[in-house]
Amino acid sequence: MRKMDMLHGSIGDKTVSFAILLAVTGICQQLFNAIDIIIMGRFVGKEAMAAVGSNAPVVGLLVTFFVGISLGANVVISQYTGQGNLEKVKKAVHTTIVFAVLTGILFAVLGVFSADSVVRLLQVPKEVETMSREYLETIFIAMPGILVYNFTSAIFRSQGDTRTPLMCLFAAGTCKACLSLFLVVYCGMDVVAVAASTVFATLMSSSLLLYLMKNTKSAIHISFHDMKVDWGILRQILSIGTPAGVQGAVFSLSNVVIQAAINSLGAEVMAASAAAFNLEILVYYIMNSFGQACTTFTGQNYGAGLLSRCRRVGKICTLQNLAATVASSMIVLAAGPYLLSVFSSDPEVIALGMIRLEFILIPEPLNMISEAVSGFLRAFGKSLAPAMAALVGICGTRILYVFTIFPTHQTFTWLMAVYPLSWLVAAAGILFVLYYYRKLYMGPDRV
Repeated sequence: MRKMDMLHGSIGDKTVSFAILLAVTGICQQLFNAIDIIIMGRFVGKEAMAAVGSNAPVVGLLVTFFVGISLGANVVISQYTGQGNLEKVKKAVHTTIVFAVLTGILFAVLGVFSADSVVRLLQVPKEVETMSREYLETIFIAMPGILVYNFTSAIFRSQGDTRTPLMCLFAAGTCKACLSLFLVVYCGMDVVAVAASTVFATLMSSSLLLYLMKNTKSAIHISFHDMKVDWGILRQILSIGTPAGVQGAVFSLSNVVIQAAINSLGAEVMAASAAAFNLEILVYYIMNSFGQACTTFTGQNYGAGLLSRCRRVGKICTLQNLAATVASSMIVLAAGPYLLSVFSSDPEVIALGMIRLEFILIPEPLNMISEAVSGFLRAFGKSLAPAMAALVGICGTRILYVFTIFPTHQTFTWLMAVYPLSWLVAAAGILFVLYYYRKLYMGPDRV
């Protein structure tokens, strides 16, 4: 395992290195997920493609929520690492893994039994309802693997190692893609095949990371004999991670409401939206990676009492994030028609997909403001206020829009306009929160 020195020396080159590997991890994860939709669109049909895509906001809501909580583990372990408290690091690592395993099992059971109700809540059209339910039921079985992978990845990131989670993901994702193709093309299976391959891949990637942690001699070494929860540390993790998870889940929750509105516009719109989502999310992963770099670097420096360096990290990561967000958005927009054609050759699906991409990617810097500021404040243990700003700005604006404006303007264009509007409201609120907490990060170094 490669540990990065975040407390001394240059900052910009290290944050870029950290963020790029993290972004590649997220992009690979999404590309492997996109393979499901591509396989459905090319080998089964647009109804199967719509069935897989219609569940993305629901699965995304759960995954994003727990990824947010894993950021709490990242911050706590980063701060203990900055303090040089290896005993606390060890306890935090074991607490994190036990929490991930038990919570993953719980949500797998709850998810399987609630899948039918979720599909009805999403107003999935009758022609794709059965496939949508089957896919969702199988995906829920993957929850233990998904949570363990994301929480163990957060542990590695707290030490500056983003390479190891990437390598494990790439190995598991490659196996997933091959298995999906085999089950669909050669065995004649449909949505259950790609969901089953996801279960296999998540168990594989999480098992690889646990194996590496068991055999490392670094501070994050695990022993199954020490697998117990330190309740004080768990409270710390949850106090930071839960608001972060809520903030991330707010996006997904509001997307569930929007997905229901999309579903009401028919299978073509559903397919186009699913394809575009798998492209726009690539830009989000790049943007989010710089936010997580800011959280991790700031967290370690805050633990060491280096507030001036924390401020430098915040400024550098924000500028890097802006440049990366704008550049990646322009690239995806320029290549949009070609990339969408990979998912479906239907001209109407491609045209509708471009409408979504334009409404999402052109105003993406507004979304970047929320990510950058939230990541910075989270490192100081301040997660609740940014989460509340996102809750009001994102979720509140979108739900209000869908239930008031959309019913009188039921077109895809009018529906997509809710994204930039909600980002503008959220950015204003989160910038106010940054100003409110200025005394926290503007003080002198404590060393």
